[in-house]
Amino acid sequence: MLTSLQKMTAQAIVNVFETGSPSGNYANITVARGDPGHLTYGRSQTTLASGNLALLIAAYCDAPGAAYSTDLRSFLPRLEARDATLDNEARLHSLLRDASADRLMRQVQDDFFDRAYWQPAVRAAESLAIESALGTAVVYDSFIHGAWARLRDSTLALLGQPAASASPPSNSASTPIGETAWIREYLTLRRDWLANHANPLLRRAVYRMETFLALIAVPNWDLTLPVRAHGVTISKSTFAAHGDNPPSCSGFPIQSIRVQSE
Repeated sequence: MLTSLQKMTAQAIVNVFETGSPSGNYANITVARGDPGHLTYGRSQTTLASGNLALLIAAYCDAPGAAYSTDLRSFLPRLEARDATLDNEARLHSLLRDASADRLMRQVQDDFFDRAYWQPAVRAAESLAIESALGTAVVYDSFIHGAWARLRDSTLALLGQPAASASPPSNSASTPIGETAWIREYLTLRRDWLANHANPLLRRAVYRMETFLALIAVPNWDLTLPVRAHGVTISKSTFAAHGDNPPSCSGFPIQSIRVQSE
């Protein structure tokens, strides 16, 4: 089981990938041409096309005391319908940015991303006997970014289960490979898949895999701080002094486009 610091570190790495900031950006809105997720919003970027943006906004509107509930509720039917014209709906975008200043929205986002992404990722990791903080972070990143099941199945077909006690398939090595080798192979397969993706925007997302592969090379399976993620250093002071919502780091592209709807 991960410690609270390891969980925060894993989430901070993915937040950097998504918004450029270890704490995420609760106000961040992204609409990228060619992104199948369409409009994305929030601390770790959830999407219109998945239906999860509608769930997030509904949870906020239902929260007692939500300052922007009345105005945002009027958009719920279109959000639930996954109406792609909302990509260019300036009024909605303005409301979402304004609502991010409401501490209740930030709490709703924290709860939502934990419930909809972190907890399922942890369960998926545990089902494969992936126990390390780094391995769990890899699974969580794939839940946020998309296509976890596709690349998981490709890795399983090649290597079998990662657990040390698991039996490999007949066409693989004669001894179980264990978690570390399995995660390394998963990252390699995912990186190659992204690098050769038909969508040119997704080819830029290989830095996510390169960040994890660099942590394996150290090695830093426990995510011992400080950790370097796509040009950003995450340290204990990051969690002690980041404030409510620090500015995004600059100097590198932020990649929040999804490989598929969550």
